Amino acid sequence: MIEQLSNFPDNVVAIRCKGRVTKADYDSVLVPAVESALKKHDKVRIYYEITPDFSGIDPGAMFEDFKVGMGHLTRWERIALITDVEWIKHTMQLFSFITPGEMKVFSTSQADEARAWITA
Repeated sequence: MIEQLSNFPDNVVAIRCKGRVTKADYDSVLVPAVESALKKHDKVRIYYEITPDFSGIDPGAMFEDFKVGMGHLTRWERIALITDVEWIKHTMQLFSFITPGEMKVFSTSQADEARAWITA
């Protein structure tokens, strides 16, 4: 499940992923939020919080993630990933060199720091 978080500037798409993430989640929450932000701004920032009960992402959702990411490759300014799920932290750090824009990984205890960084 993906839920959009409030109280962020409109150039920041802030979401929380928990449980299993599906293509329907991308289609109904993430894609519209990204498209809306991109209509207003040349560059967009992503605040991506993944909860401890995250159980994975469906293949259809992975494909949507790839399409959204590659479709707007030059328009990602910053990405903040907030999670205590170790395998996700390590994977994102390992592949950060191919991630567009500037990316930082934060623990959930650093959520305030992540929010400050993504909105600065």
